[in-house]
This record gives sequence, C-alpha cells and structure tokens, in this order.
Amino acid sequence: MENKDIIQLSTKVIGAAIEVHKALGPGLLESTYKQCLAHELNINGINFKIESPVPVIYNGMKLDCGYRVDLLVENKIIVELKSVESLSNIHQAQILSYLKLANLRKGLLINFNVKLLKNGIKSFVL
Repeated sequence: MENKDIIQLSTKVIGAAIEVHKALGPGLLESTYKQCLAHELNINGINFKIESPVPVIYNGMKLDCGYRVDLLVENKIIVELKSVESLSNIHQAQILSYLKLANLRKGLLINFNVKLLKNGIKSFVL
C-alpha cells in the first residue's frame, strides 16, 4: 500500500471516528467507542480486526506476551483508542512500541474524551 493509499485510509478511519463521537460525545468507556467505531468501519466497508495480537520477537523467538492493538485496519494502520482526561507520553510510547513490534508504519491514537474529536487525534508515522 502506497503512502497515498495509507493517507486515504487514515482519513476514512478518522471520519468514522468523528461520526461515532458526534453520535455519542465524550464520557463513555473506551470499549463502547471501540465497538461503535468497529461498526462504523464495517458500514464503510473497511476491513479491520479488533484486539489483534502483537507478538514480541525476542532473540529470534516469537512470544505471545498478551499485547493487543485495539483495531488493526486493513493490516496497515494501528488504531489505539482512549477515553482519558488527556493523552500522556505513555500512550504515545505504547502506540510507537506496537508499530515497531508489528512492523507497521502508520498509527492513530484517538482520545474520545474531548469536546471536539480533532483535538483528541494524534497520527504517527515510523
């Protein structure tokens, strides 16, 4: 998938998240937003996996350490969802680590606990 395609896919995911946020607003649990965003992606014909495992490769051995990304979109973009007062450095470190472990380049960190969703979205490219 070329950069242009990843940008277009990211835009669609962000649009779907905005639709969810418009309908629900802030203040709900992360799990609620995850299920609703998954439904919105499905409506838009976007392939994804919920709670997709991310193995750790250590000394050549593939280990299942229990890491799961909230949404893996088209096997190209990791989407991590939060519903917190504000995003912190640990949230950013988490998505960057997931991108490295999954050998992917694009990630979206979306905090639904904001008045205007565009203020809760951070995009990452490795």
